[in-house]
Amino acid sequence: MTNKPKTSEQASAESDSKNDAAELIADGQGLVRSLALNVHRSLPVPTDLDDLIAYGQLGLVEAAQAYDPDAGARFTTFAFYRIRGAIYDGVAKMTWTSRARFRRLRFQAMADAVLENEQEDAGTSSAPEQDANWLGRVTEQLAVVFLVTSEDDTVGNSLSNATDPYDSPSKTVASREMQQNLRKLVDQLPSDARRLVSSVYFEGFTLTQAAERAGISKSWASRLHAKSLDQLAKSLRKMGAD
Repeated sequence: MTNKPKTSEQASAESDSKNDAAELIADGQGLVRSLALNVHRSLPVPTDLDDLIAYGQLGLVEAAQAYDPDAGARFTTFAFYRIRGAIYDGVAKMTWTSRARFRRLRFQAMADAVLENEQEDAGTSSAPEQDANWLGRVTEQLAVVFLVTSEDDTVGNSLSNATDPYDSPSKTVASREMQQNLRKLVDQLPSDARRLVSSVYFEGFTLTQAAERAGISKSWASRLHAKSLDQLAKSLRKMGAD
């Protein structure tokens, strides 16, 4: 069976799409550099700014390819979390990062993934109770991300064994107990969600890598990720977790 040749309309549409993506990438260079500079200033040791910009470029290209102008969001808003998340994902791979610093970077990267997935629903309703429900859902998702990225045995990186001076003994015990409960809840997720969450939080993969590993699209992985966080938050509430 041979492939049918593309019509002139199809070829023209593909050409226009490539041109649009190239234009978005060109327009997004300032945003990439700005975000890379912000991250660069926050890092504890000297780091090559060009490396951070390169990571940001990967996020920019991904955003340009996925952007749908008909969805209503500005490209800079759509691309912001993808670019910054890509930079943080890149930084998290660097072996000089302390354990505490790595946890914060992973939280920031996954928090960006949550906010990116939820941004389309933000402020779309004029009903205060619906906006409040949206805010409550996002807050709970971020709380679960914070908890799961605080695990002491984060893998996938060669990290320092230095302890976090801000962790008190009582806080550490309570956190570990909650993390143990969360691990059990993750094991109870449906198989596809369990694989995705385990890959991202317990095996050191980025959300994009986990999606490729599972053979699903990044957009579907984002939705599955958000749905899993919602389910974990509800299960924690049933266990009496605040």
